[in-house]
Amino acid sequence: MPRRTHPATEVTAHRTHRADALHAGAWWVWALGLATAASRTTNPLLLGLLIGVAGYVVAARRTDAPWARSYGAFLKLGLAVVGIRLVFAIVLGSPIPGTHILVTLPEVPLPDWARGVRIGGRVSAEGLVFALYDGLKLATLLICVGAANALANPARLLKSLPGALYEAGVAIVVAMTFAPNLVSDVQRLRAARRLRGRPDRGPKALLQVGLPVLEGALERSVALAAAMDARGYGRTAQVPPAVRHTTTALTLGGLLGVCAGTYGLLGDVGAGYGLPVLLGGLAAALAGLWLGGRRSVRTRYRPDRWGVRAWLVSGSGVAVAALMIHANSYAPAALHPPAVPLTAPELPLWTAASVLLGLLPAFAAPAPATRTPSEEDPQ
Repeated sequence: MPRRTHPATEVTAHRTHRADALHAGAWWVWALGLATAASRTTNPLLLGLLIGVAGYVVAARRTDAPWARSYGAFLKLGLAVVGIRLVFAIVLGSPIPGTHILVTLPEVPLPDWARGVRIGGRVSAEGLVFALYDGLKLATLLICVGAANALANPARLLKSLPGALYEAGVAIVVAMTFAPNLVSDVQRLRAARRLRGRPDRGPKALLQVGLPVLEGALERSVALAAAMDARGYGRTAQVPPAVRHTTTALTLGGLLGVCAGTYGLLGDVGAGYGLPVLLGGLAAALAGLWLGGRRSVRTRYRPDRWGVRAWLVSGSGVAVAALMIHANSYAPAALHPPAVPLTAPELPLWTAASVLLGLLPAFAAPAPATRTPSEEDPQ
């Protein structure tokens, strides 16, 4: 029989774990910082270093929760993006002129109105290198987002959302929580079919597995809807029309400013106006969200604290992004190696050292909680 501990000890351990747990928003700030750094370079060595940093932190600090298993899917998605980008460069050609012709494919004749577009033709090494750099950049962005999904608890992230975004946040969290459950149901049913000696692959097996999965998803949806209705979800307070109009104007204007400022920071030009517009948009959006939160009548039970570790984790991602943006001013050639002429990419040491700052969460963030014998189901 498993060893049982005293209930008071279990409660104390649970409270200690909650006090030491990292704020979910810190993981997203860290991951978005790495993604911003990836958007400022096409150097495959730096992009590979960013992927390695994100992967090491995920391996060191992710838990065994269902959402933590999504990182592998983002890795596969990144590889698929690189492969698709290379296929497009081979089949549809590349805007980069090249002199090193690898192969010449049969070219499909197109009408005059499709001038500038070709299918087939010559495939150059320069065009493939350019496509590889471009695809690897997008894959790194996806992997950084996958790291945030694997590390941040979506339910705890919902608790930290402003009251104005609570309803939309619940919908997103429900979708993110139900997707891993669907995958687990499919794996469980396929294993059961194998144990019974029935095929678990093919269209027929897929249909026979899909119906129980959909039935289980429908039952969970009905149970969740009943629980939300019992807790008074969706009830709002009455606010004056002037406050609603002001909230809408501030929120929409602020979000537009955030989009314009982010575009300026991520683009090669526009870094001068990007930061002021981004800060102004954030201020307007936060003011709109604060006013919109007056419609929410919910209370926040034991909110997560943004402690020293959260500042260290989020600050490391922001530092990586800031140093990469600054590196574009003194080492643009190293951050954007040319495809024409073909040259081997160089690794700028100072920029690489700044990327390694992203490893700080692997040491500053609390270690993932492990299951104790008292938490296991008694047999």
